[in-house]
Amino acid sequence: MKREGAGAVAPGPDVPWGSEWSAEGVISALEALVTPERRARLHEVVERRLGNVTLLMDAPHDPHNGAAVVRTCDAFGVQTLHVVERTEPFLISTRVTQGAQRWVDVVTHATPEAALGRLAAGDFTLVASHPQGDLEPAELLTIARLALVVGNEHDGICRALTEAAPHSVRIPMRGFAESLNVSVSAALLLFAATHGRAGDLPDAERRLLYARGLFRSLPRAADVLAAHAPR
Repeated sequence: MKREGAGAVAPGPDVPWGSEWSAEGVISALEALVTPERRARLHEVVERRLGNVTLLMDAPHDPHNGAAVVRTCDAFGVQTLHVVERTEPFLISTRVTQGAQRWVDVVTHATPEAALGRLAAGDFTLVASHPQGDLEPAELLTIARLALVVGNEHDGICRALTEAAPHSVRIPMRGFAESLNVSVSAALLLFAATHGRAGDLPDAERRLLYARGLFRSLPRAADVLAAHAPR
């Protein structure tokens, strides 16, 4: 993780060992050094991880909101978070994430078009959050591969992303407030979108996540790998 300032980091996909090591090699070297309870917990989390639900944040500004969304993704098993940076880098407050940034892959994009291309390649259907959306949260479960889109704290979702989304989703509310904080909206929508979905990551991705978990469970994992020939 590249540190950008006090309490904030620029997150991204992370393989914490050298490129010469394979996931299976890391597992072979480290697995026996991790307690059975920890191994069981890692397997439990990895098996429930989702690749068919993702979240796209459009130009987030507040590191606390970004951190809360990262933590929410981890809590609900969403493995990948996409971010359109546009005018500023995506920063998160590590005080808020409480370590969740180590388990979620954050993919940043310079433009909305780049994000749309990546999501289209993954066959995702975009659903933008909007107070007058045509869908309610429970209907998100009917979308096989879902990319939820949430907007900037002040400007909302840009036109390019809004126009690319065939659906929008609203959060029914009873009070005078017409909208919620972006991180609260993301949490409510991700809960609805993931509730009851089975983990669906391919075997290779599951093994990679398991290897990452083993590595992060051992304080001296890097020293252990350094003492062995890469494999």
